[in-house]
Amino acid sequence: MATCRQSSFFDYDGFVAKFSPKKTTDDCYTPENIYEAVKTWAVCEYGLEGREIVRPFWPGRDYRDQKYPDGCVVIDNPPFSILGSIVECFNGMKVDYFLFSPYLTNFNYTKCNHVVAPVSVTYENGAQVDTSFVTNMGDWFIRTAPDLMDAIMLQEKINARKFRKASVKYEYPDAIITSAKVGYFCKHHVNYAVKRDDCAFVRKLDEQGGKTIFGGGYILSECAEYDKRAAEVAAHNNAVEERAMAELADAQSVRKWSLSDRERELQKYIGSKR
Repeated sequence: MATCRQSSFFDYDGFVAKFSPKKTTDDCYTPENIYEAVKTWAVCEYGLEGREIVRPFWPGRDYRDQKYPDGCVVIDNPPFSILGSIVECFNGMKVDYFLFSPYLTNFNYTKCNHVVAPVSVTYENGAQVDTSFVTNMGDWFIRTAPDLMDAIMLQEKINARKFRKASVKYEYPDAIITSAKVGYFCKHHVNYAVKRDDCAFVRKLDEQGGKTIFGGGYILSECAEYDKRAAEVAAHNNAVEERAMAELADAQSVRKWSLSDRERELQKYIGSKR
């Protein structure tokens, strides 16, 4: 029988792992689509068209050894632990920059301007960091950038779906309400209500075979005042998410369910109880 010392020795992968560099918030490798969204915004906002864009922050490389041609601009995600010294260095070199920054400690850097666009970004090493930006460009010392925030959030949602297992989304007819559907309305500030006598509990639709409605649902009577505007309002308010879903339409199929003749008769019966 191997001793504890021998077991540790034979666990070669574990032994090697001890010497692997540990990922920290300084190892926040930016997903390319997130970076492109930030770069596109900065180029448009500060009129940087035609200027060389430099990315000096790479593993094992000292940004101070990078060549900074005249008229260039740095748009990059620096190591957050030395961001203060990076800002001072670029200020001293008269190099324009637009840098990722940790959102909640953004104001610690007093020698630059602050662009607040709070988004929790999932970086390629798995770290999730609430992110905003610092820059020496523009006229405002502190400003919000909701359009930049929206652009990053859109890409963040796309990235989240890329790693989600491909699945089938079930779409039920208007006459079927589920907890998820009603919750969707509430999240988008849509007032919606159904009276007890205007619905009946259903575990599944006839068409679903062996499948069921997750969490159960209710079938509405034909007399129920179903607010058809609810879905329209919710979809309008959720435009960013809809665009993200369209980007990955090939990753998720939609299965639309419909009512059977029996279920349509049930609707009529529910309505007759009023």
